[in-house]
Amino acid sequence: MESATTTLEPLFAFLAHSLTTVESTFNKLPGSAVILRYVRSSHQNDPGRTLLELILVIFAIRTLLQSRTRADRNGKHFIQFSDKEVDELVDEWTPEPLGQPLTAQEQADLGAVPIVAGPNGPKPKLVSSGKTALNLASFNFTGLAGNEDIKQKAVDTLRKYGLGSCGPPGFYGTLDVHMDLERDIADFLGTEASILYSQGFSTISSVIPAFCKRGDIIVADRGVNFAIQKGIQISRSTVRWFDHNDLKSLDEVLEGVEKERKKRRGPLTRRFIITEGIFEKDGAMVDLPKLIELKYKHKYRLILDESFSFGAVGRTGRGLTELYNVPASKVDMLLGSVAIGLCSAGGFCAGSQIVVDHQRINGPSFVFSASMPALLAVSASEGINILRSTPSILTALQENVRAARAILDRVDCITIPSHPASPVIHIHVRSPSSPAASSLHPATASVMSPKHHHSNPSSILPRDASKWNWDIEGEERMLQDVVEECLAQGVMVTRAKRLRGQEMVEARPSLRLALTSALTKKETEKAVGVVKAALVKVISRRR
Repeated sequence: MESATTTLEPLFAFLAHSLTTVESTFNKLPGSAVILRYVRSSHQNDPGRTLLELILVIFAIRTLLQSRTRADRNGKHFIQFSDKEVDELVDEWTPEPLGQPLTAQEQADLGAVPIVAGPNGPKPKLVSSGKTALNLASFNFTGLAGNEDIKQKAVDTLRKYGLGSCGPPGFYGTLDVHMDLERDIADFLGTEASILYSQGFSTISSVIPAFCKRGDIIVADRGVNFAIQKGIQISRSTVRWFDHNDLKSLDEVLEGVEKERKKRRGPLTRRFIITEGIFEKDGAMVDLPKLIELKYKHKYRLILDESFSFGAVGRTGRGLTELYNVPASKVDMLLGSVAIGLCSAGGFCAGSQIVVDHQRINGPSFVFSASMPALLAVSASEGINILRSTPSILTALQENVRAARAILDRVDCITIPSHPASPVIHIHVRSPSSPAASSLHPATASVMSPKHHHSNPSSILPRDASKWNWDIEGEERMLQDVVEECLAQGVMVTRAKRLRGQEMVEARPSLRLALTSALTKKETEKAVGVVKAALVKVISRRR
């Protein structure tokens, strides 16, 4: 026994020396005292946990040292092909298309799109004929597209800053011109602050989920556009719908939400009203003063999308707040399109400083998307300066709107759901069997809503949705014939394009006119006269 002990003494001495060396080396490492204190505390409280962590550390080291690309050396899981078999397999392989092939109708629609030579504007030159056309298809309400002063400012900015912003706003993508534009928008509208988004579509679809979460209440118009629908879906909030542009229906739905909460004794949650200023689907306009009154009455926050009213209505283009003389501070989140209203790109959300700061860390599109190019921000700021200094632009626009409506309102074969002051005019083909049913799916609920019974607030479809019997494909073909007839006469118009099968409510086909102050009243009357003649010709021929 003594001889065995004597034999192992050198081994014990070596192990003791090695452990001492390892301990002294470990103690020299930064943070070693913290790790040692953690291990001692963990072992004292739960020795089993120490053993489990040791096993996990050993497993992690083994995984790191093990080759992840080690091949099966015996090859039992692999099939060896000859060169001939490989060639045959390659010949037989047919690559799948990245997208579905276009249908015959889609190919026809694509082929019918006019090609413009040079910049777009109120009078673009067509490649097919070499002649200029009067443009009622593009959103250029105040004629800022093609403005020479804006163009020169953009060129100077391009030479100074280059093209791209090279990053999201929170990660070296914000330039001084972006901050200038945010201040210009806030000052123009009369709000504390504003935040800039680089894509118009993703503005409202980012703002809604930034504020509305699961368990919150959203009461929305049945006629809201596709971007708002996406934002509502992303938010996962509880949604209640009111009839399109019917504020009496809104009042009843708000009362019903409160009664439902009291009945089930639910807690107070954040509650929002979401609607549009001028609706993208039909050009209808909301009664903003009445909407503000209901907002305060029921204690809701208001998210107002003015993508088609900012830069289009009001004495200087400030939108519905200027048109109705309502302070912008009464709208909690006021959104607009820089792309449409200022002929640049992107969108904005204006409101209090708290509302804006919240979006800088919670707005998905703001956080993860690159900032807009500097030249577009400068172009938008210059557009605001032009609207401030030249209110006659909006006066000319409204004169053109009145002139166009004076011509179109006398046409018996169509209906127009758009507001008389809206520069976006939607035209529907009147149904000979039931004229009242010839509107956009949710477009005239304020006119058509039943007096004695109401729609289900939990469904986006109104109660009379089962009575919609129009032929979508047939009407789209008819309206496309009108578009082509107008183009042959030198006037550019377009059908309202829809994402069929993706929107919550299928909108009825419509012909969409976008009026502009860049055309004179005579030119507008001439262009709308061509549209009227094409409508009468095509519709009478089809019937």
